[in-house]
Amino acid sequence: MLQRNDILTHYIQHFQAQTNLQAAARQRPVAISNQSRSCNWYVREGIKTPAAQRTFSAALDQATKEKALAQQSQTTRKTTASADYTVQAGDTLWSLAVNKFHVNVEDLAKDNQIDDPDKIQVGQKLTIKKAEPPPPGQVVASWYGKDFHGKTMANGSPYNMYANTIAHKDLPLGTKVELKNPRTGQTITAVVTDRGPYVDGRDVDLSYGVAQRLSMIQNGVDTLVMKVL
Repeated sequence: MLQRNDILTHYIQHFQAQTNLQAAARQRPVAISNQSRSCNWYVREGIKTPAAQRTFSAALDQATKEKALAQQSQTTRKTTASADYTVQAGDTLWSLAVNKFHVNVEDLAKDNQIDDPDKIQVGQKLTIKKAEPPPPGQVVASWYGKDFHGKTMANGSPYNMYANTIAHKDLPLGTKVELKNPRTGQTITAVVTDRGPYVDGRDVDLSYGVAQRLSMIQNGVDTLVMKVL
């Protein structure tokens, strides 16, 4: 897992990978950025890196394929409803997607052919398409607590370990869900405010408070039933 301020050249040297910075950036733009003021290429925090026995180039190729599959999945997503919205003063694409309509900002931009999200104009008409929610089903849940308390979440707000929030890999930020522990019958409503978990085999990361109310602090990882509201 890439850490804050990791420099790409250090990473390449560590794994003795055969590639160059421009090729790496071209193949994996989501992971790599150029800081013009410092003239350093950085890998972005939170992106998974390949195991040591794999070459960096091979990992980039695999990541590119995964990204293409994800994009293909988005283009075929089913929508349940659509509505028109007129951009108001102070609106941003991010605030509309995350805080008002609870849709993925990438989908909102794509549905309205917006290449530059900073250039929406007051009075502009936007089409808001709601994706069909997944059916209720079992999810593997873990939780995260004090090590992340106060740190910025994917929605831009500080993480409150006692709030009714969860991290999910792809549900739109702001989505409300109902979680039930089938062992105890306990049920709670929470909001998607963050991204994760970044551990294979896990579907959602609960705040400490949600995990406590579902009696899964001691277990750490448990199977819950999740329903999108």
